[in-house]
Amino acid sequence: MAAKMPSRLRISQFAHIDHIDLELGDLTVLVGPQGSGKSIALQLFKLGHDKYEVVSALRDAAEAFADPSRFLDLYLGRGMGNGLRADSAIEVDGRPVDLDRIAKTRKSSDSGRVFYIPAQRALLLVDGYPSPFKRLTKDTPAVARLFSETLFKFFGDRSTGALFPVERELKSDYRDVIGEAVYHGGQVGIDEVDGRYRLSLTFDDDTALPFMAWTAGQREFTPLLFGLYHLMPPRSKTKVEGIDWVVIEEPEMGLHPRALSVVLLLVMELLWRGYRVIISTHATLVLDVVFTLRTLGERTKRAPASLFEAFGIRKYPATQRVLDAALEHSYKTFLLDFENNRVVSKDISALDPSSSDPAEAEWGGLTGFSSSFNRVLLSD
Repeated sequence: MAAKMPSRLRISQFAHIDHIDLELGDLTVLVGPQGSGKSIALQLFKLGHDKYEVVSALRDAAEAFADPSRFLDLYLGRGMGNGLRADSAIEVDGRPVDLDRIAKTRKSSDSGRVFYIPAQRALLLVDGYPSPFKRLTKDTPAVARLFSETLFKFFGDRSTGALFPVERELKSDYRDVIGEAVYHGGQVGIDEVDGRYRLSLTFDDDTALPFMAWTAGQREFTPLLFGLYHLMPPRSKTKVEGIDWVVIEEPEMGLHPRALSVVLLLVMELLWRGYRVIISTHATLVLDVVFTLRTLGERTKRAPASLFEAFGIRKYPATQRVLDAALEHSYKTFLLDFENNRVVSKDISALDPSSSDPAEAEWGGLTGFSSSFNRVLLSD
C-alpha cells in the first residue's frame, strides 16, 4: 500500500482551545467530553483545505462578510467570531489558515477535498426531505449546509423510487447487514404526498412510515448512508475524484452497537477506496474496533475469519481485500480535554490499557466510567 503524505492540524488560542496538535493517520479518531472543541477542530481542518468552496457557497447564498469575525459567524455558527484572538493560530499541513485573506478572497470553487458528514444530519431531514444550502438559516454551520446541499442534489437525481436496498449501491453483504441491523426488512424510498416529496420506509405488508415516525437510529443513519453512496461510486471508479478526506461526526447517534459496527465496516470500505477518514465519537465500540485492527495488523497481514464474523459479513475476495487492507492502515487517536478550563490535545494512539497514563489506559475516558461503577461492586 502506497504511503500517504503526512497531514497535521494545529490550532492555538482560538475560542476555548489552548492548543491542539493532531498528526493524522489513515483513520483518525477524536474523543473527549462535550464542548471540548472536536467539531471546531474538524471544521477548521476542512476550511484549511476547502476555503474557496466554503466562500463560494456562502457568497452564492448572498451571505455578506468582509472580516474574519463575521466570516466565522457564518462558517462555524453565530457567536463563534468572538473566539478569534490576536494570537489565534490555525495551521493545516504546515500552511497557516489566514482568515483575513479568506474573508476577502474572490476565488471560487464548487468542490472540496474534505467531505463532511455533520452531527446535525438528521435535523437536515426534519420534513423527510433535505433543503439546499441557500434555504438553511445562518445559524446552521456551513458544513451542515453543504452536506444538506449534497443530499438535496442526491434526492433530485432520483425523484421517486427505492433508495435502499438498491442493486450496485454498496456490496451485497453490506446491504444485507444494513437491512438487518437498521431497517429490519424495510425499503427506503421517496414518496410523493400532496405534491411534496418525502422519505418513507415501506414493509412487505404495505405499511409505509413517514420519516418522523422512524426510529432515532434510522433517522440518523439514513443521511449518513446517502453520504456514503456519494463517496462510493458503483462502477469502475473506486472514489470520487478530488475528495481525499471524509469527516464523520458522532456516527453512533441513535444506533444500536450492531448498527454502529456496520458504519465502521463502511469506514473500512472508505479506507480501502483510498479516502482518509476522521471520526469524532463518544462510543467505546469505535475504539474497540481501532484497537483490534491495530493489534491484528502487528501480528498478521491477512484478516482472520473471526474479523469477518465480528462485522457480520461473508469472507469472499471482495471483502477479504477490504479487511486485509484495514490491517495495513495507520490509526491515530487523540483526546481533546480541558486543562485549567482550556482545551488541549493528547495523543493516545497506543490505546494501551496498561498505560500509566489514565487518559490512554481508559481510552480518553470512554472506559473509565464503567470501570468506576465496577469498582463500587468490588469494594462493597
